[in-house]
Amino acid sequence: MGIFDFFGKKKTETLHQGLEKTREGFLGKLKRGLLGKSKVDDEVLDALEETLISSDVGVATTTKIIDAIEKRVAKDKYVDSEELQSILKEEITGLMRDNEVLQNKMDLPNECKPYVIMVVGVNGVGKTTSIGKMAWQFKQQGKQVLLGAADTFRAAAVEQLKIWGQRTGVEVIDKGMNADPASVAFDTLNAALARNSDVVIIDTAGRLHNKKNLMNELAKVKAVMSKVVKDAPHEVLLVLDGSTGQNAFFQAKEFSEVTQITALAITKLDGTAKGGVVIGISDQMNIPVKFIGVGEGMEDLQLFDKTAFVEALFHEKKGV
Repeated sequence: MGIFDFFGKKKTETLHQGLEKTREGFLGKLKRGLLGKSKVDDEVLDALEETLISSDVGVATTTKIIDAIEKRVAKDKYVDSEELQSILKEEITGLMRDNEVLQNKMDLPNECKPYVIMVVGVNGVGKTTSIGKMAWQFKQQGKQVLLGAADTFRAAAVEQLKIWGQRTGVEVIDKGMNADPASVAFDTLNAALARNSDVVIIDTAGRLHNKKNLMNELAKVKAVMSKVVKDAPHEVLLVLDGSTGQNAFFQAKEFSEVTQITALAITKLDGTAKGGVVIGISDQMNIPVKFIGVGEGMEDLQLFDKTAFVEALFHEKKGV
């Protein structure tokens, strides 16, 4: 086994482990709904609908899946319960958006240097932790990384990012608590130009209780950055807590109303049975899921691959 095969296998195993609770709940309910059934009928479809909704896939996406399966059953005339799982995998995969970054390397556009990522998200979703893991992964690819601590209003946010900087060996530009976020972003990008950095990740505040203030703040930060680096930020990444289920979907909708989001990171999928929310968000939001968090390790913030995700969701341990 080559080194790339080894790391690929390890990544797959981590994904399977990270989705274990979601998979157990999903497959368990699915099997109970199919118990004793030799074909897909209305009762099976009702059970499937309940399974999808209770797995936080969401009503709108669930309706799409059920409608598609009903058409398949009608067309094929006879579909047994064993075939249903295969059809379900196909329909779910078809609904989800492709992540355009499926390489093992976190490649950056050659025309953007530094490549600037602005990260948004409410408190407690794993925003700063995700930034730290992204920084580490970029650094493992030989990239020069710089972090900007522009979440200056949350208690200890700056210190938390600095701790991640120390842990990953990545420099953090900060001006302390209560500093102007736009000023921090300005200094960070100027420092990135001076240091010839490849990628800059800017942490920002994510308070949704006052959308107007948040919108104004993010607009100001973006305007300042674009003056220093052309077209910055090149990416606006929204971090969502997958363990909150449909609340994560509602946050995605709210943030998309406040600022233009270009990519999503869905964290904390390990330890929750609500991982189905990834399916609903990927289907309903016109924004690609770029990362999913499936563990505590640095490498456990994985580039999202919809096919691998669905395979992991339906994976059954040998001998079970």
